[in-house]
Amino acid sequence: MSRTPIRIAVAPSGFKESLTAREAAESIAEGLRRVAPDAEIDLVPLVDGGEGTAEALAAATGGRLVRRRATGPLGIPVPAHFALLGDGTAVVEMAAVAGLALVPPDRRDPGGTTTYGVGELIRAALDTGARRILVGCGDSGTSDGGAGALQALGVRLLDDQGHELRPGGRELTRLARIDGAGLDPRTAAAEILVACNPYNVLCGEHGVARVFGPQKGASPAQVEELSAALEHWATHLTAALPATVDLRTAPGTGASGGLGAGLAALGARLLPRFDVLLDHVDLDARLARADLVITAEGALDGQTVRGKIPAEVAHRARAAGVPVLALAGTLGHGVHEVRAAGVDAYGSIVPAPVPLPEALDRAGEFLADAAERALRMVLLGTRLAA
Repeated sequence: MSRTPIRIAVAPSGFKESLTAREAAESIAEGLRRVAPDAEIDLVPLVDGGEGTAEALAAATGGRLVRRRATGPLGIPVPAHFALLGDGTAVVEMAAVAGLALVPPDRRDPGGTTTYGVGELIRAALDTGARRILVGCGDSGTSDGGAGALQALGVRLLDDQGHELRPGGRELTRLARIDGAGLDPRTAAAEILVACNPYNVLCGEHGVARVFGPQKGASPAQVEELSAALEHWATHLTAALPATVDLRTAPGTGASGGLGAGLAALGARLLPRFDVLLDHVDLDARLARADLVITAEGALDGQTVRGKIPAEVAHRARAAGVPVLALAGTLGHGVHEVRAAGVDAYGSIVPAPVPLPEALDRAGEFLADAAERALRMVLLGTRLAA
């Protein structure tokens, strides 16, 4: 009697500074085929608005990438891009022009980096005739509240002497007046959607400077400086521009160092990123067809359940009654919380302690080997159960 091949949906995130989501999916599939060469493996690489979003959505919809040079997070022009999807939507991936990967480790100062290039890409997208623009937030190297993006779109940010503010979040403490008279009028006619993590808010105890500032290189003193600057920014934004949400605490306002708040002040809609992004890959139907779902990310920890890809995959797979295995480069504090999100089992891909540069360089190899080990254990359990 013939045996029905196991059906596995492989739905990972990328591994920052190491593997794209596509590369991670292919590495997992390589390990799975060593054990079950006849398995039906559905590769569903996922993006969360950060690195790789524009390219992934272009590929999924028959769209294309548009290459441009734009102002990088350090104020220096960098090669960048946005996507034009098959339906005419433009996708501006903020990480492509203002991402943390564009800031060398020895120059990481979130008080001085800018989102100016994001505004330049939005203008470039408008120049193509796009009237629906999706801004993907994630993997940012900035904490300027979207001030740079607004300046690139024609908004003037002035100090009490009438001088334009310099780039960076710390400059916002000097803000005295916002002049929106020069705002590109096309932004009012365009539908601007921001795909963001709704858990990220601009201000308060869990504001973006406090939660993510240290990851971007901020010292404890700088964290407090940026928190105060963003509070000041929110007050002036609310008074000057037609936002329809509370720019301090509305879900998503803290996305990408506060870019969400800056764009919301222009009337952009802040939307849970997976509600926007995953429709393009028909994720729910593909998970429901599987016998097993494998997801992966660089780190699993207590933050995973707050809007990260493995938690979203697990939530949707649980609804379909499909078990989920999660693989990660590191397992951090609070990792046990992922079980409540629907992850049935999880493990690290690193077989032994290795230096971080080596782990990043060999991530594909480690991921393939970990997938092989995991599937052997799954199939052993299946035989015992039978």
